[in-house]
Amino acid sequence: MDKSHRLSTPIVVRSLDVNKDPFRSKENNEELFGPEVPYLSAIGALMYLASHTRPDISFDVNLLARYSSAPTRRHWNGVKQILRYLRGTMDMGLFYSNTSKLELIGYADAGYLSDPHNGRSQTGYLFTSSGTAISW
Repeated sequence: MDKSHRLSTPIVVRSLDVNKDPFRSKENNEELFGPEVPYLSAIGALMYLASHTRPDISFDVNLLARYSSAPTRRHWNGVKQILRYLRGTMDMGLFYSNTSKLELIGYADAGYLSDPHNGRSQTGYLFTSSGTAISW
């Protein structure tokens, strides 16, 4: 991964067509990865980053974590794409400053049928204090 190309987005855009979704479940002709591929370890490390310092990857990591019990090459490629994104954005992060103006702002979003495999919608929220994320 040291010589990999840096990316500006953490993961590809998903399609609502279940058959075209790159992160669909395992298909009959696909081979499952075994313990020789550190999929669970990578997902665990990325979840730590997503919950503590990099909220920008939380959706993508949670999407790939759904396939921890049966990862395939498509899912492993998604992990590698997030790692390339992190390599390209190493100077980004959460920075808390000591300012006199305390301003609390909240954002929320919802996606209808965001998970086309299970027919579920997803929601998300973000609260900032003085311009820095404090809850997501």
